[in-house]
Amino acid sequence: MSSKAGGKLVKAMALTAGIALSVLPGRFAWADNLTDAFIGAYNTSGLLEQNRALLRAADEDVAIALAALRPIINWTVQISQDYTRSTVDDVVNRQEPTNFFTGLTLSQLIYDGGFSVLGKQSAQEIVLSTRQNLIDIEQAVLFRAVNAYLDVVLQEETVQIQLNDVEVSAEELRASQDRFDVGEVTRTDVALSEAQLASAQAELAVARGNLSTAQAEYVNAVGNAPGATAGQPSLPSLPNSESEAIAFAQRNHPAILSSQHEVRAFDLLVQQQRANLGPNVSLNADAGITESFDNDDDLEDATIALNFNQPIYAGGALAAQVRRAMATRDASRANLLNVQKDITQGVSASYANFQAAAASLRASTEQVRASQVAFDGIREEATLGARTTLDVLNAQQDLLDAQLNEVASRTERSRAAYQLLQAQGLLTAERLGLAVQIYDPTLYYNLVKKAPAQVSRQSKDLDRVLKALRRD
Repeated sequence: MSSKAGGKLVKAMALTAGIALSVLPGRFAWADNLTDAFIGAYNTSGLLEQNRALLRAADEDVAIALAALRPIINWTVQISQDYTRSTVDDVVNRQEPTNFFTGLTLSQLIYDGGFSVLGKQSAQEIVLSTRQNLIDIEQAVLFRAVNAYLDVVLQEETVQIQLNDVEVSAEELRASQDRFDVGEVTRTDVALSEAQLASAQAELAVARGNLSTAQAEYVNAVGNAPGATAGQPSLPSLPNSESEAIAFAQRNHPAILSSQHEVRAFDLLVQQQRANLGPNVSLNADAGITESFDNDDDLEDATIALNFNQPIYAGGALAAQVRRAMATRDASRANLLNVQKDITQGVSASYANFQAAAASLRASTEQVRASQVAFDGIREEATLGARTTLDVLNAQQDLLDAQLNEVASRTERSRAAYQLLQAQGLLTAERLGLAVQIYDPTLYYNLVKKAPAQVSRQSKDLDRVLKALRRD
């Protein structure tokens, strides 16, 4: 082989080493990292805002249920036209007075067998269930950020490896051409090198397209375009065993806690519908002035009444409501069992995936080491005439495949680690210690749980909170 060709091969080896170093994790200590992706996703997620609003709606259901226990006072204005016709001793009398009434009416529930109280308690359980569902949504949002970040890193590293392959293939083509010029190889060897370079360029174009796709998903998931990334993230703290992970998830996973609160809510709903079969007592009062348009008469009067009602027959509707509530409760209990099984399965699968991904990474790293040694050896042997150009190109392809497998395995290990956190219910902004303003679900609830009237000071505080939420 000519000294010119040998020098180019040495240059290619140096270039390979330089680019390989550039794709190592943590290559940009100053760049965007996974924590930045988490923060962006948490602060900009429309899905989180949607479910926070749904939680506030559930908070208001508690206020509405509480209002049923309070007196209801209305100001009433009424204009009425009466018509009476009477016959006395064959004398027909007709009267068509027009009256105007204005006054206050009051209605106060005294007793309903606990129907209203049970409704309030059921609404409170739904609030607790919705809070846990919001946490589960938060986990989904943050895990999407994990996927988006890891995909960008993976595609960046893939582009670097494919770019390196293009450079090496170009050097191999130049070396083959030099050797052909001095009669060491045939035109077939040059054609093989040309084909290898064209293939490497095509794969580079595909990798760049995949990177653009990953960056678009990152913008959607995180809320901003990615800058230079800091490479693969460090692994989070993980459980020591599968049984430990399952035990923790069964106690703390938001999906399970949400289903448990839902079961309690429907238990209370059954009790509420049974209470609806019993009597209820209410106090009703009104006071006002009635004036007649037909003359100058007016009347000031007030009434108060204690009303007692006991359902006797309602066409079977009340009994059907009880049975429907029981069926709904049974469905929620079955759903709880399904959720518990799904969470257990999810933790087991995530734990196994992480173990498999870690083993795959170890094997891929060894594959890269061995492929690099083989490639260097075969290329050196080719300079001595003991190997063909095809042998070198095959070894180069094996090394490329090994490098791509390694970065893919490292990405899958990171993905599996954070998936295991999500399976346990640990992938939340609070547990991750993110530098964000954690959404407090109790703030709004505490403002509305006593059903403040519009003229109260608490209602004015609530208006300020609502305005702040709309600005955000």
